[in-house]
Amino acid sequence: MRAMSDTTRNGPYFVDQGRGDPIVLLHAFPLDGRMWDAEREALSQSRRVIVPDLRGFGRSDALLPPRSLDDHADDVARILDDLGIKRASVVGLSMGGYIAFALVRRHPQRLTRLILADTRAAPDSPEGRRARDENIALVARDGVAPLVERLLPKLLSPKAPPDLVARVRAWGGRQRAAGVMSALAAMRDRPDSTPLLSSIAVPSLVIVGDADSISPPEEARAMAAALPAGELTVIASAGHLTNLESPPSFLAAVRQFLER
Repeated sequence: MRAMSDTTRNGPYFVDQGRGDPIVLLHAFPLDGRMWDAEREALSQSRRVIVPDLRGFGRSDALLPPRSLDDHADDVARILDDLGIKRASVVGLSMGGYIAFALVRRHPQRLTRLILADTRAAPDSPEGRRARDENIALVARDGVAPLVERLLPKLLSPKAPPDLVARVRAWGGRQRAAGVMSALAAMRDRPDSTPLLSSIAVPSLVIVGDADSISPPEEARAMAAALPAGELTVIASAGHLTNLESPPSFLAAVRQFLER
């Protein structure tokens, strides 16, 4: 098994661990690659796992934040190039899912399988765009911590244990304002990926928490149905961050999908 290594190379920081078929884990907003620690350790027993901290977040927070999700997708493609990896499975949760869609648009030949967790193909509604602008103004005025407090009830279900709430609060609160505001603008301006769904030929899994209010189960069902090789897993008693609220169920769904 390949020992864990980490590097920034010429772009974002990333962790590279394990041997075998490669898989890339793309983190949610406003977190970083640490949200995947449990999955990285488990999956790296049989696979090569690459976990970036997207530019502007975590250990990539000193880098100039991208202006678009396409730029993040290009960063991921460059990481694969640096590692000599032609194709990989990609898991994107929330914002990571938006970036996975950008990878499909810009680098479709790089994907072997696709897992879209707690994310949406549709763009922001006018109300959603206004909310992004309000959140950008909040961060510019008061910093990241108040935004994290505003988001917590949507990121986690009411049943989330206090220690998990504290962990998500700490991870989010440590992000830099520039990266957070840039990501909010990029998500606000993302294109509609709904027309893209019917063209995604690789095996695809949609995962959603049954208590996810940001990307609700009914949207996940429609997305899975529109994918030519799509499947759906609904995780009970979980909100938006399904891998953190229900790690065994999330990992089991990912493993079963990858091993088929």
